[in-house]
Amino acid sequence: MTQAGTDQHDSAAAARDVLALEADALRQLADALPDDFSAAVDLILNTKGRVIVSGVGKSGHVGRKISATLASTGTPSYFVHAGEASHGDLGMITTGDVCLLMSNSGETPELADEIAYCARFGIPVIGMSSKPGSTLMKAAGLRLTLPPVPEACPMGMAPTTSTTMMMALGDALAVALMRARGFEVAHYRDFHPGGKLGAQMSRVSDLMHGQDSLPLVGADMAMPETLLTMSAKNFGIAAVTDDAGELIGIITDGDLRRNMTHLMERTAGAIATRDPVTVTPDMLAASALALMNGRKISVLLVVDAERRPIGVLHIHDCLRAGVA
Repeated sequence: MTQAGTDQHDSAAAARDVLALEADALRQLADALPDDFSAAVDLILNTKGRVIVSGVGKSGHVGRKISATLASTGTPSYFVHAGEASHGDLGMITTGDVCLLMSNSGETPELADEIAYCARFGIPVIGMSSKPGSTLMKAAGLRLTLPPVPEACPMGMAPTTSTTMMMALGDALAVALMRARGFEVAHYRDFHPGGKLGAQMSRVSDLMHGQDSLPLVGADMAMPETLLTMSAKNFGIAAVTDDAGELIGIITDGDLRRNMTHLMERTAGAIATRDPVTVTPDMLAASALALMNGRKISVLLVVDAERRPIGVLHIHDCLRAGVA
């Protein structure tokens, strides 16, 4: 076997070993969830301020991610670097907050000032560490203790398995809080308005053209006038309504072609396609786009609960917004 082949085999074996070790650690964490986990969720739910997440080194990097996940899922949160806390950033922590302090060893010296500050002002502390007898965990009111599993690093020194467990436990905390708060897609979109994710969660009401853009015609409107309305609104359709304003049909370019004989002598209601496909304003734009693609149509009328037209959505509106 060539050297390259040997190296490739060894690398793959090393990767499988690391993943198996970290997966086993997560199973142990799930089977032995910290006793204070539910109490930590309740504490955060009843906190009027924010969750201040703090740590240094690899724990700090993980802490930034946990804080960002909390903030984006309905739990106000802010990351404070433990090293900077002693140089003025303690002022970012208020008496209405709760601190989640992270250190695998529980003996990170940079956390000392933060621990003392929280004790002085009565700020609740949740500790996350693999050492239950450490300085951090002794000072914490609630303890998220990680199971004592070896690091995946062959020297047992580089934070690997421990940071994976911290990340996963932070995710578990965020999701438990989401469920407790009844956090839904609509709330999620409020925190993610930009980019592909925001576009995918857009509602029809966010993209549709409103009442003023609707090509509305009565069922008894003559076709010459109907065609003028269709041309003026520029969607290639006309929404046909009854006297109560309820949608009864739609006229498309296809309907015009199918009814060319004596077209100008007829009324809108006579050539309209009855019970057209419609959407509601609260439908996800992605679902509306899928409906248009499935039906091979480019325009949808938006109706309210009484099937009164309130808007119109064109496929180009979805594509321009990045819905795909």
